[in-house]
Amino acid sequence: MSGPAAAAGAAAASKPARPSSLRRRLLLGILLPVVVLIGFNTAGLYRRAQDAADTAYDRTLLASAKSISEQLDVRGYDEAAELRATVPYSALEAFEADNESRLFYRVSDLRGRVVSGFPELPFWRGTIPDRPPYAALVTFYDDRFRGQDVRVAVLLQPVASAEGRTMAVIQVAETLELRHALARTVLQDTLQGQAGLVAVIVLVVLLAVQHATRPVRRLSAALEARPEGELTPLAAPDAPRELLPLVDATNAVMERLRHLLEHQRRFMRDAAHQLRTPLAVLKVQTQSALRGDLPALQALREIEHTVDRATALANQMLSLAKVEQWRGDSAAPRTDLSAVVREVALDLSPLVADKELDFSVMAPPMPVRAEDWMLRELVRNLLHNAIRHTPAGGALAVTVAHDGTVAVLTIADSGPGLAPALRGRLFQPFASVGDHGGSGLGLAICQEIVRVLQGSIALEDRAHLSRDASAALPRAAGLDATVRLPLAPPVGIE
Repeated sequence: MSGPAAAAGAAAASKPARPSSLRRRLLLGILLPVVVLIGFNTAGLYRRAQDAADTAYDRTLLASAKSISEQLDVRGYDEAAELRATVPYSALEAFEADNESRLFYRVSDLRGRVVSGFPELPFWRGTIPDRPPYAALVTFYDDRFRGQDVRVAVLLQPVASAEGRTMAVIQVAETLELRHALARTVLQDTLQGQAGLVAVIVLVVLLAVQHATRPVRRLSAALEARPEGELTPLAAPDAPRELLPLVDATNAVMERLRHLLEHQRRFMRDAAHQLRTPLAVLKVQTQSALRGDLPALQALREIEHTVDRATALANQMLSLAKVEQWRGDSAAPRTDLSAVVREVALDLSPLVADKELDFSVMAPPMPVRAEDWMLRELVRNLLHNAIRHTPAGGALAVTVAHDGTVAVLTIADSGPGLAPALRGRLFQPFASVGDHGGSGLGLAICQEIVRVLQGSIALEDRAHLSRDASAALPRAAGLDATVRLPLAPPVGIE
């Protein structure tokens, strides 16, 4: 097979199987055990009915044997005894029912010599049980006679007369047509009764399952009927207790989606506004250069500066999107926060040297659970902001320590601190901290990274704190950026 047929076959083979419905699972889970139980019950009822029929017909066989024993006579004693029988076959007709079964008999002495009946009926050579089922020396067994299955009753009957005494062996065999017919009738009646019971159970279960799954169908219909973009919480006042966790989880997911969409819409609106400005400036600069308003070299430098700002803004937007995309991924690897701090500090050392800062780093090994690029982005943004806001010749200190099970990164600059108007919106996108040419995305990126890593970030204005502090505890002006991240557990304990 090739061509479209092969493609269709491959598509059908790769198509996932449709999951079974809740109603089908409930019906199978309830009805299948019920049907199996009824099947076993039916088989047990049939066996008990058959045993009851065998008991009744065995009693008839015993009555036939006793009837024959009444027609016996004996002359002589013990081994010299001669057993005589005058049993006309008509004497057994009373025990034959509806001509559906046949009776055969054989009367013998203990040595197996036939006195009357059917000589071809095999002589019984068994033993009477210690506790016979009836008040007689009788036992029953199954055999075959003239190609038919028969049930045989054996009666050891003492025979005594004025002329002698001996023991007679009376065998009465009956074909099984009537027993089989009765067994079939019992089975049919039982099956009809059980079929009616199964039908009633199926109807009751269907109604119960239909009623029990009605809230699920109503909830599903409510979700399908919702317009696109509708993320308000589900209202399910009549939902059963078992569905409440699902409703609550769905509402929680929709609430997170609503916040995420609002965040994305706000971010895209702000991003569009922020990108519009450098693009407009770039267009004006290009037009001015084409008109010759500025020397070519100066115009190119201004254009290069504008392009650098737009590029930095785009890169930060991509970083923020990358952090949001990573949220919910598998566990991050172990990464040494101190090693990342030292490498980022080395990368930014030209900026430190250009401003002749009093720069120090104290970073002992400190493993945390994080991606390397996330820690680099976090440290780079915070350290770059600190370098920008620290005046030339000022002090800038970076320390990494631990507080119990938490790693603490502190970047302390000696800049002007926070403006009061910015304290409430520090971590909002495009909220620039001061007039230093920043895009306002750095702190937003840092907050998202810390939130993903289940940590915390805080900016503490030392100049603001010093106004409320005692004069005996003077503190230098500046800003402390403090990041707290959970420490990675020791190797071998994870």
